[in-house]
Amino acid sequence: MSESFSTLRLFTRFARKRNFTAAGQEIGLSQPSVSRIISRLEKDLGVSLFTRTTHAVTLTEAGEEYLARIEPILSDMEEANHAVRGSGELRGTLRIGAATSFAQRGIIPILPSFMAEHPKLKIDLVLTDNRQDLVRQAIDIAIRFGKLEDSNMIAKKLGVTPRLIAASPTYLKQHGIPKTPADLANHHLILGPSSSTWQAWSFKQSGKIQSERLKGRLTVTVNEGTTVAAVAGLGIISTALWGCKPEIESGQLVRVLSNWDLGQVEIHALLAGGRGSKPSARAFTTYLQDNLNQN
Repeated sequence: MSESFSTLRLFTRFARKRNFTAAGQEIGLSQPSVSRIISRLEKDLGVSLFTRTTHAVTLTEAGEEYLARIEPILSDMEEANHAVRGSGELRGTLRIGAATSFAQRGIIPILPSFMAEHPKLKIDLVLTDNRQDLVRQAIDIAIRFGKLEDSNMIAKKLGVTPRLIAASPTYLKQHGIPKTPADLANHHLILGPSSSTWQAWSFKQSGKIQSERLKGRLTVTVNEGTTVAAVAGLGIISTALWGCKPEIESGQLVRVLSNWDLGQVEIHALLAGGRGSKPSARAFTTYLQDNLNQN
């Protein structure tokens, strides 16, 4: 049994690094030994887990599925071993999935004290503005914005953050300040992942809702880029306050159409494994609830 788990741990290391030598160095094995063990695992399973060429090693579809199922099991085994030893420490690896901007502005600044409190715990931040697949990417906790889809996973509300419209003083001096949502049609708009839908430009005032279907002059694939572009004077953005609070406070960006309500965005932590989620994931969720500054 111990040998089997050693093989699976090696598989996960190699799957992440895609390098025989680097994977072997972590556990004191040579490159030929790693190659031999991985090949034997593939033979035992009867499937190819990797596609190997002279230039790269990639996971096959079967390899991706196997990795997604094996990593949580190995992590649970490590935590179970520590639990029965009575250490009570959080160990192993906690994989956190989040949007790049939110991680940079919300999560990373409060990580030091959490990691200092749990020195044996390793953190993997999986950052992308695309929605992550918790199973396939072996993510333990993912940060979600907006309405949640039905899921058998546990969701914990972290808070809410208001949406707003903003631009740089330089841009507004050159192009004027929009007085109504309809005026935005005559302005340069910057669109990102969170502002490319009509909901991001939906305004409410005195009980009436006005939605503007607008085209952007500049489109950016990550939300953080939209804020940087707005500061540079390239146009107007629609974003959550957490995405530009320092820039608003410093005067680099100015809120416009502030007498219109764009609503709020709920922030949730989604835990893989439902009620069987990792202790480290539950601990980090509580930590976020206590320390995250959404506004």
